[in-house]
Amino acid sequence: MKPLGRHVLAEIYGCDFEVLDDIRRVEEIMVGAALAAGAQIREVVFHKFSPQGISGVVVISESHLTIHTWPELGYAAVDVFTCGDNVNPWDACQYLAREFQARHMTAQETKRGIYAAIMRYARDKQVVNQ
Repeated sequence: MKPLGRHVLAEIYGCDFEVLDDIRRVEEIMVGAALAAGAQIREVVFHKFSPQGISGVVVISESHLTIHTWPELGYAAVDVFTCGDNVNPWDACQYLAREFQARHMTAQETKRGIYAAIMRYARDKQVVNQ
């Protein structure tokens, strides 16, 4: 069963404080990760918190990359969701870990939109609505 998308949730530890607290650098790294994965960028929005931390999203044609940083803990929570066959979310995660100078990363992938399940639901819904 082929999914419509792949969703990777990554926990990135032991990152450089200065990098995780620099909004321009985090944005640049997130955009770089999207490009490294083969994505087409559509929109980019980032916000800097006080006293530290950054949240942001890179909207791509194939879905999105999001991040929230805790510089004081050297930690970043990352979400990479891609659709189609041309973009690899793992390439983005590896790029992020390298650029954040991480000591460790754990990640898990969830398949999103299993086509057979969607079609079964649509078929059952049509029977109910008739």
